[in-house]
Amino acid sequence: MAAYEPVLLRGGDDPDFINIDAYMKAGGYETAKKVLAGKSPEECIELVKDSGLRGRGGAGFPTGMKWSFLPKDSDKPTYIVVNADESEPGTFKDRFLLERNPHQMIEGIILCAYACGSNQAYVYFRGEFPLGYATVNRAIKQAEEKGFLGANCFGKGFELKIGTYLGAGAYICGEETGLLESLEGKRGHPRNKPPFPALVGLFNCPTIINNVESLAVLPPLFERGADWFKSLGSEKNWGPKLWCVSGHVAKPGVYETALGITIEELIEEHCGGIHDKSRKLKACIPGGSSCGIVKAEEFGTKLDFDALREVGSSLGTGGVMVWDDTVCIPAALANHSEFYAEESCGQCTPCRQGCAWAASILHRLMHGEGQPGDLQELQRIAKGFTGTTICALADAAAIPIHSYLAKFPEEFEHHLRHGSCDLARPAAAGAGA
Repeated sequence: MAAYEPVLLRGGDDPDFINIDAYMKAGGYETAKKVLAGKSPEECIELVKDSGLRGRGGAGFPTGMKWSFLPKDSDKPTYIVVNADESEPGTFKDRFLLERNPHQMIEGIILCAYACGSNQAYVYFRGEFPLGYATVNRAIKQAEEKGFLGANCFGKGFELKIGTYLGAGAYICGEETGLLESLEGKRGHPRNKPPFPALVGLFNCPTIINNVESLAVLPPLFERGADWFKSLGSEKNWGPKLWCVSGHVAKPGVYETALGITIEELIEEHCGGIHDKSRKLKACIPGGSSCGIVKAEEFGTKLDFDALREVGSSLGTGGVMVWDDTVCIPAALANHSEFYAEESCGQCTPCRQGCAWAASILHRLMHGEGQPGDLQELQRIAKGFTGTTICALADAAAIPIHSYLAKFPEEFEHHLRHGSCDLARPAAAGAGA
């Protein structure tokens, strides 16, 4: 089998790749120029639909289908919004693209805007991304100076302007409608859906919201076609994918492969295996903190949207957190639950009360003050706020509660009965906290 050729991380090791001349030397912007000259917007949407590209921001919704939801006869402008508010714990792939390969995302924005009939795009950055914000702003200016953005992109009569917005560091603004509220200058409270943003989005106009990686993959997709894209990955899980790997591996970092490799292959062949060879792998979270946990004996599972569902997890954002046997699972859950309690916007009572309640029980459990019935109460709380709120933050908090309790019940029982962790060894101090 031929070695995989990176298309998203190309140039990532070259500090000059953030400049437009280096990107153009590697063929950058040629695809967008050809598409604007030779394809209709309808053909562009059909290409993305045919490719089977699923959004890389967490939900995995088909990108081409999302684009096709735009109204055909609206008298309002259509907006493109880039979700660069990468706040999911364990995730840092978009940050890498923003800081190391900004022009590929910009070229993807051009392709998306042309396909969707939009003349205005906005990139919404996580508040903690000042470097990415500055890098992309500089790249936009370079593209404008070349005539690739503005009133007459590539001299093809297509107008596109890109604005940027730096958020204030709220996790909830990663939720697309919370992001829209913030972008409009309001508090980042998610909206009720329907209506969905494709019909009523930014400034009450039709809006397409895509993740950074979803847009960055468009130039190679349009250049090489749907057949190339579908030659990578597994059935209905096609194309290149970025993984941000952290935790107890020898070489943490951002990696690119085709979808559908196994967890074991990612850890052993790309990340150098476990960091401390005297320890054993215990578990991982394959898609950020809101995903179910996967035990080491399940590491033969493919990293794709469907296979992970079969073991009670999900692909999420591709934030792979790998843990060895020094990690206390209840401590890790307490850490996650405290995060969701802190980041709840407070708009919905089940989330506002439930996340804080679950975090307080786990805090008590971790400090040797667990009470009979606490574990059952955690399950009841998580069940109570699943599917009962405007956005999915409560669901994101509930998933690890259900998953960790189901797959590592003995560790929670030990904390409850003995008031401490059964990992009573120096290497375990603070693990998962």
